[in-house]
Amino acid sequence: MSQFEKTLAAMGVTLPDAPAPAANYVPYVQVGEMLYVSGQIAREGDTMMTGKLGAEMDVAGGAAAARACAIALLAQVKAACGGDLDRLVRVVRLTGFVNSTPDFTRQPAVINGASDFLGEALGEAGRHTRAAVSAASLPFGVAVEIDGIFQIR
Repeated sequence: MSQFEKTLAAMGVTLPDAPAPAANYVPYVQVGEMLYVSGQIAREGDTMMTGKLGAEMDVAGGAAAARACAIALLAQVKAACGGDLDRLVRVVRLTGFVNSTPDFTRQPAVINGASDFLGEALGEAGRHTRAAVSAASLPFGVAVEIDGIFQIR
């Protein structure tokens, strides 16, 4: 078990198998030390975390969905690293898409669910740049989708 996975276990988190792509794309592409991970949607187990922020979902629910996306991103990183999450050097960038009403303006607070989780789980390696933007809708009606760029060994 990698050092990062020991920290995750202490947090009560076990990485799932990396989710399969939902359409015609690959889950990740490695270019040199950079790993580009496709957007991961919010799921709890097999259940998609659906809802629109500013309507039927609040910021806390959105942050939980963002956290779920971050877990899926790490699962993809682990798969890309042949099962050795210790090859992860750092999270470089996240782009978070929030399914929200036109008047909802707290997208950064929602995506903090992913940023806070990665900081806690990975320490300094989890600190990253990011964008948090509104989307009129997301695939399958999910509340949040996040993609990421990671540096790996």
